[in-house]
Amino acid sequence: MRRIKLIKILVAVYLVVSLSLLGSGLRAASLEVITVDQHGKGDFTSIQAAVNSVRAFRAEHAVRIWIRKGIYHEKIVIPTYVENVQLVGEDAANTKIIFDDYAGKLVDCPDETGQPKLGTFSSYTLLVRANRVLIKDITIENAAGPVGQAVALHLEGDQIALVNCRLLGFQDTLYLGKSGARSYFSDCSISGTTDFIFGPGIAFFKSCRLISLRNSYVTAASTPQGQFYGYVFDQCDFVAADESVDKVFLGRPWRPYANTVLVDCNLGAHIIPEGWNEWKGDTLFPDKDKTVFYAELGSKGAGASELSKRVTWSHQLPEDKRDVYKLEKVMEDWKVKEMLDEMEK
Repeated sequence: MRRIKLIKILVAVYLVVSLSLLGSGLRAASLEVITVDQHGKGDFTSIQAAVNSVRAFRAEHAVRIWIRKGIYHEKIVIPTYVENVQLVGEDAANTKIIFDDYAGKLVDCPDETGQPKLGTFSSYTLLVRANRVLIKDITIENAAGPVGQAVALHLEGDQIALVNCRLLGFQDTLYLGKSGARSYFSDCSISGTTDFIFGPGIAFFKSCRLISLRNSYVTAASTPQGQFYGYVFDQCDFVAADESVDKVFLGRPWRPYANTVLVDCNLGAHIIPEGWNEWKGDTLFPDKDKTVFYAELGSKGAGASELSKRVTWSHQLPEDKRDVYKLEKVMEDWKVKEMLDEMEK
């Protein structure tokens, strides 16, 4: 009897291990890898060609577009029907997507709105309309320079995660373009001059570096009324590009219900004591200071040395509000860490 019982136990263990290995094999098999190499040593020489090759509406199968080192001069769109896709660079410093469009630029062919000149929303270097997208170890740059609005990364999809990326530009570097759409940024560097993070989306920035190139404004949220979260910066560093940058606001409201919260962030000396700006002179939306929600909890550094001088309509949150701005709360049913773990298997 003991021998029979032992055999049954061994068979059960064998089945569990076999099924586990089979499951791992199925997960590995479901990840398709496409290689982009400028020198012709991959499947494609351009990133857009690789994106275009992904079969539409196959969200259950992940596709990783592996991008080898190089400077890719491309204007890229990831359309809505290409879900569960990953753009992964060889390393962020040497894998670069660069374009130089800007608002007001004349184009040979009208943009998708039929206009002969580009607008802010068509000036992007990379536009992501798809859901469940991972972008990792890549530099995305708008190289137009200080010519006005020139977007590097434009996000419209939901559940988009960026890990260890560099977003480079001047005005309007990062556009979070769709209300309710959630994005997550971890260990990213984002640089710009004016309103270089803007739009109505929901975004959580974890351990990111926000680099101001000139005296201006970091954020310009346009959070819609009724949307509880806008931008949350958690343990981020707000820094100046050089000593000439010494008068920067954390944000100003593009629309009346702008919502931006900083938790345990380190603020450089370039952040002025007032902290926030109400965008005076906006005749279309006056008195935005009465409706915005700008708040901090645990700010530190030279830019937080005079918190008593913050504008009276901003908030210093008590400790019991900390849980409200945790990643799990902000992203609701999107399990960000689970998605990242799954995608990186």
